[in-house]
Amino acid sequence: MFSGCAIGYAAVMQTPSILILEDDLRQRDLLERYLTSQGFGVRGVSNIAAMRRVLREHHIDLLVLDLMLPDGDGLSVCRQLRGEGVAMPIIMLTAKGDEIDRIIGLEIGADDYIGKPFNPRELVARINAVLRRVAPVRVVTGEPLHFGAYTFDPNSRTLTREGQPLKLTSGECALLAALTSRPGEPMTRDKLVSMTRGAGIEAFDRSIDVMVVRLRKLIEEDPRQPRWLQTVWGVGYMFVPQAT
Repeated sequence: MFSGCAIGYAAVMQTPSILILEDDLRQRDLLERYLTSQGFGVRGVSNIAAMRRVLREHHIDLLVLDLMLPDGDGLSVCRQLRGEGVAMPIIMLTAKGDEIDRIIGLEIGADDYIGKPFNPRELVARINAVLRRVAPVRVVTGEPLHFGAYTFDPNSRTLTREGQPLKLTSGECALLAALTSRPGEPMTRDKLVSMTRGAGIEAFDRSIDVMVVRLRKLIEEDPRQPRWLQTVWGVGYMFVPQAT
């Protein structure tokens, strides 16, 4: 069981290990060759059962996950892994322009998405951006933040409730770190996208909204009337610090 975004998969090795779950042999081989040429350690599998074997036997830093699979679907795989507490970053391969699948993927815990067909260089850029987000923070960014029953440590990027660690995806960690870094300051979606995904990384309008909804379900007593993560109409979102 993994808990917190900095546990298990946050320690990115010098040669990151990438697992590709893609049933199209030609596409999988192309990605394996290209990612290997870019300095990644790559394993490719064609079905969910093979993915499970690899995850049991090897350390994997990031999963590239196709939606359509011979023994299931990528959305179910993502939901199951997150339900098991696996914090490994996941990038989903979706149909070009199919925003519904992308939104659902983010809602159930995917860290990023890329629409088919795509340039392999874009996939490399997205992999690097996600791995940067989950890498250990080496510079002290602030003291642990206490709000209500929760404590968020921006250095280790872990969230606890009354001392018990909570499971977060790397995207949720990055968004919470961004919002709590400027308490009481309204932040636009564009600004939050830039802070959580890196400059130049494309994101659609709903990505931040989806992650805010997930965080509210985790930390708000009533997600429909949030206390900590408030909407600023016409602007974006704001973390409201605990009154002293």
